[in-house]
Amino acid sequence: MSFGIYIVGYIILIVGLAMGARLLHLPPKWIVVGVICLVGLAIVHGVTATRQKDPPSK
Repeated sequence: MSFGIYIVGYIILIVGLAMGARLLHLPPKWIVVGVICLVGLAIVHGVTATRQKDPPSK
């Protein structure tokens, strides 16, 4: 559940940044590159923040 909240928050952030980049007249290919990088970062951060600790092995 909390992973979904992380992803939704990051999607809102990424869309806002992409819209701002568009308003600054950045080339679309660089906006796409930035979006792809931020999506990857969002997934990595969301997984590490919500991952359950492994139980100690016997």
